[in-house]
Amino acid sequence: MNFKNLIFLIVLLSFHSLADANKPNVIIILVDDLGWADISLRGAPFKTPNIDSLFLEGASLNRFYTTPICSPTRAALMTGRDPLKLGVAYSVIMPWMNNGIHPDEHFMPESFKMNGYQTAMFGKWHLGHSQEIFHPNQRGFDDFYGHLHTEVGYFPPFSNQGGIDFQKNGVTIDDQGYSTFLLAREASNWINSRDKEKPFFMYIPFLAPHTPLEAPEKLIEKYKTLEDIRKPTRNLTADRARERSKSLAPSARPLYAAVVDALDQAIGEILLSIEEAGIEEETIILFSSDNGGATYGGGGADNFPLRGGKGDTFEGSIRVVAALKWKGKIQAGSSLDQIMTVMDVFPTLSSASGISMKNKKIIDGRDMWPAIVNQENIPLKKDIFFVSEIPNYGQFHTTVFNDKWKLVQSISSSLLEIKIENKLFNITNDPYEYHDLSSQNPSIVKEMAEKIRNWRALHPIAGTRTLLVPPPGWRAPKDWATYTIPINELQNDASLGFGAHAHQILDSYLKDHGRIIYDCKPGEWEIGKCKPLEMSNQQDHIH
Repeated sequence: MNFKNLIFLIVLLSFHSLADANKPNVIIILVDDLGWADISLRGAPFKTPNIDSLFLEGASLNRFYTTPICSPTRAALMTGRDPLKLGVAYSVIMPWMNNGIHPDEHFMPESFKMNGYQTAMFGKWHLGHSQEIFHPNQRGFDDFYGHLHTEVGYFPPFSNQGGIDFQKNGVTIDDQGYSTFLLAREASNWINSRDKEKPFFMYIPFLAPHTPLEAPEKLIEKYKTLEDIRKPTRNLTADRARERSKSLAPSARPLYAAVVDALDQAIGEILLSIEEAGIEEETIILFSSDNGGATYGGGGADNFPLRGGKGDTFEGSIRVVAALKWKGKIQAGSSLDQIMTVMDVFPTLSSASGISMKNKKIIDGRDMWPAIVNQENIPLKKDIFFVSEIPNYGQFHTTVFNDKWKLVQSISSSLLEIKIENKLFNITNDPYEYHDLSSQNPSIVKEMAEKIRNWRALHPIAGTRTLLVPPPGWRAPKDWATYTIPINELQNDASLGFGAHAHQILDSYLKDHGRIIYDCKPGEWEIGKCKPLEMSNQQDHIH
């Protein structure tokens, strides 16, 4: 190499290093089952100064929507895609399930990593645990500290079904302490020890305040006399469960308050680390709950004045507390009143960061950054759909909505009958869903119900369903890190089950029951748009 070429290479490398350094850091703080009214800015009977600061110093995302339950929201967040099409919509991924998100799907941290970012995750994964291909370290995260499952408890041994579930990059660890504080400590340490020459992407999905609720004794004592003055949710099932629980156990509200207080302290520690590192103006922070608060018997959340809560499809389940902060870029105390969904996060943060998205499949989310930073109106071009089969098998809570109309459809099925209940709301005029307009607008109900039917036909038939107990005789591992099958012990390609010809025939028989062929619309086999993976490269599989 001659001297001129050497100088050119040095200049080029310096330019790329400077360009990387100018890209903002990105932090996503995802909390679990936080109620709409459970921050002090909205009148909660406990203080959340650190969470409040993200709203006061950033933009309140006043119409931010997620799915009704954990795993689907996380799938949508990571991919920008509709989780129903991914086969993760009706239920969460249970410990005895062996599924995850298809390796063909592209995750947000992968794009950031390919754009020169260092990446890390601290907290709850809940997107697959049975095979290494589903593991966070295989989905774009350089570092992973936390739990593959949910409901691992807030104190050691952090177990699920009796098996320890606490690891760092695939290796079991034995860190002691309260999980919320451990995650904050580890995230703060990572911020301080990171490569200062590169921007970072950090994902912190806390378990808190998910049940079963646990908190440090000092905080339990602090809230032990807190009265439960929550108003009814107007979801009859949840309200009845809450009433029944009163005679069986004390209200969950005081313990819930203690868990949220600890959560706010942990978030405060992370925010302080950012401030002390001098990178506040270089860091975008998204804060959101993964769904509405759990308001039934053992849940202590409050979504008032929104109706319902986790698991149904009223606003209290899917319209969540959320804020976006970027000091110096986003106007402090501003708000976004347009509809934004969890599927919009990937394209929005990519746009804000100035990185190129590396996905090949078409995503379902929109870039909402111009609306947040410049108050541009971004029309909603497609209806939004959500569904949940939690907790009862065969009882589906569905919804479709747009800027004006929202249909909430409940479908209960048994071996001999199906019952369908439709409630129609003008969600613009009636955001708290007091006035059911279905009887006055039968044609709108019929049209929107048909949209739900067609949408549900996109679900892979082997995707998640509500399986609240394991298969008979199933045993949990002693250590979940050892349960994961390493990549080198797996075959190279995703299994198709039956052969290609059988797939084509069976898929055509299913009609609106779902799909056998992954990521394929009904009838596309016949017109040649969908091909099984063994017959195509990834580009051919995109539509």
